[in-house]
Amino acid sequence: MAGTTRRVIVVTRNGQQTVITGWRAWLLGLAALLVAWIVLALSAVVLVGVATSVGLALLLLIPAIAIVALVGSLMRREI
Repeated sequence: MAGTTRRVIVVTRNGQQTVITGWRAWLLGLAALLVAWIVLALSAVVLVGVATSVGLALLLLIPAIAIVALVGSLMRREI
């Protein structure tokens, strides 16, 4: 068969080789691709969540620190 690709997956465990071909190989490859996509999607969601949390914390903390420093400098006593 010219022009067709044959999917072959070779698994080696404890010195024994198992060759997976045909529709099982395609199914295993599709499952591996699906797992990789899910892992990448979860990683992206976690990274966006962390970036949003850090950004919100900085957005609230920096002005609060500036206000506390300003009030502290206005309220200090001269001895």
